[in-house]
Amino acid sequence: MNNVQDESLRDRKKSRRRQQIVEIARSIIATKGLESLKVRDVADAAGCSVGSVYNEFGDFDGVILTVNRETVKELTVRLGQVPAEDPVRQLYGLAATYLEFFAEHANLLRSLFEHRMEDDRPYPDDILQMVMDAFALMHPPLVRLLPNADDVQIALLSRTLFSAVHGIISLGLEERMVAVPPQMLRQQLDQFLDAHLAGLGIVPVR
Repeated sequence: MNNVQDESLRDRKKSRRRQQIVEIARSIIATKGLESLKVRDVADAAGCSVGSVYNEFGDFDGVILTVNRETVKELTVRLGQVPAEDPVRQLYGLAATYLEFFAEHANLLRSLFEHRMEDDRPYPDDILQMVMDAFALMHPPLVRLLPNADDVQIALLSRTLFSAVHGIISLGLEERMVAVPPQMLRQQLDQFLDAHLAGLGIVPVR
């Protein structure tokens, strides 16, 4: 086997091991929560050393951030599938889809928003931008509904709406408090949007 083939084989093995580590970490976060994720457990499950995990990702933050990137990508795809023909129904659909995703992947979303970098390092700009891109999916329907509002107003409103929806869902599904069934949360989200849109002079869906 020549050097090119050797290098290609090593690259494939490295890629498979990297993906395996990510899948193991994702599974632990999804089932047990971010606080249960330990580098030794991931290394043992992957059949490699702790040093190998660090070699692949730089540090343990790198593993978590990779999982978080996949989570926000999957969320954005789901949100992007909401029909956009009617801007009012699109806003309700975005909220409902976010609830569905959160109910399915609560611990993964909590990891995205709750992870703190070691040594108080700043959160990577690319993930922050990905989250902002998810917020921005509320931007187009609001532009259509509020044609006289400027870009700054629309951007702030879309961020406020997304943050409010996230807060209602996050607290509603919090098991340490009094968890609210998803169907009741859906009703609460609809009621919130009814009131908020009415306050903006927009006729809610009814």
